[in-house]
Amino acid sequence: MSANSVNTVAPPLSKWVAWLFDIYASGKPPVLGTVDVQEIEDKAREVLKDNPSAFAFVLKGAGTSGTYRENRRALEGWKLVPRMLNDVGERHLETTIFGVTYPAPIFVAPVGSQGLVHSEGELATARAAAKVGVPLIISSAASRSMEEIADAQGPNGHRWYQLYWTHSVALTQSLLGRAKACGCTALVVTLDTMLIGWRPYDHGTPYAPAGHGFGIQQGMSDPTFMARFGLGVRHERPPFPYVQDDIRRRAAEGDPAAQQAMFLGSKWVGEVASGIFRKWEELQFIRDNWDGPIVLKGILAPEDAEKALDLGIDGIIVSNHGGRQVDGSIGALDALDRVMQSSKIRQAQRTGKFSVLFDSGIRTGSDVLKALALGAQAVCIGRPFVYGLAIAGEAGVEQILMQMIADLHITMGLCGFCDVRDVVGVREKLITKIHE
Repeated sequence: MSANSVNTVAPPLSKWVAWLFDIYASGKPPVLGTVDVQEIEDKAREVLKDNPSAFAFVLKGAGTSGTYRENRRALEGWKLVPRMLNDVGERHLETTIFGVTYPAPIFVAPVGSQGLVHSEGELATARAAAKVGVPLIISSAASRSMEEIADAQGPNGHRWYQLYWTHSVALTQSLLGRAKACGCTALVVTLDTMLIGWRPYDHGTPYAPAGHGFGIQQGMSDPTFMARFGLGVRHERPPFPYVQDDIRRRAAEGDPAAQQAMFLGSKWVGEVASGIFRKWEELQFIRDNWDGPIVLKGILAPEDAEKALDLGIDGIIVSNHGGRQVDGSIGALDALDRVMQSSKIRQAQRTGKFSVLFDSGIRTGSDVLKALALGAQAVCIGRPFVYGLAIAGEAGVEQILMQMIADLHITMGLCGFCDVRDVVGVREKLITKIHE
């Protein structure tokens, strides 16, 4: 082979790797002081040491937290098998879902009550998502109104809305109308929270922010909900830190604001966690009232994924709610494996008729790569960005998103792939399962 056959042209530097190089060039650690995900979690615990219930609210899972642990066990049970001597110096992470191209296969998950860990709550997260360019899923349990979150993200931000299906038909219709009006292009219907799971920490404390007016801001900003009580719409920013005992004490002393917060909280919880278990045929109501893609979150069984497809649903998020709802559940990545063994789902995905996303347990770029290899087109990031938010607000969330994408960009290349589209569903060409 002649010298002319040897590549001597360095690939262009991506924005993701440039971010990492900038840390080295600065000579200083990043804003969170580390990029180690466990160290970041530990720092968040320390930052919230005077408000341990807020940290536990984020961290703890249902029951013994067995499903929370199983999510990590499932991810660690699948191993990457790097491939060598491929020309992957220039790599691409762009991902297209429902006709929209995003810079990376990363979404900000719909985590509720973010104001429990930082004074800016969801507004900081929205600004960080806009800076990085990743889509944001706005939670029904947010501590800021969807309109304020959309304003913080800006007109060019990509956002979806996550619905906790309310008891009232009129309220559901109002929420969907507002979500469309503030620029949400897809609807995520969470299926696994028809009632709140068995959460020993919350039950035993008892710790119930929503019941005390915190995390009900989508309700307080909704004209249909507030009109029931003769009240006007409020785009409220609840105080930080949230101190439940103070609210209860003030309510007992006759403080009308505290009493009203608890009253509205109880009414909102009755709407979003009513105990009504919806049926498949009721999804037609959602279709009739939402103009755009509909995604079902909480799917774990292949049969449920196929049922969603049969009913004309546009996509699913394979998820067990980060282990917060059912103790002893299957690890989410193992569920993704089972779902993607369905030839029916794979065919619909190939033709663009059906999209598959994933969440629950993602901590690193390697984790993202495993989910993509099993067939997910994108993943949602939850707890890690909340830890970043607790430590450093907007800048902390931005770092979490940037390091996740930089890690993915680097690891994908080291595994021999140059385009994320070539990774989706590649399965045994990249991963192998070690444990059963």
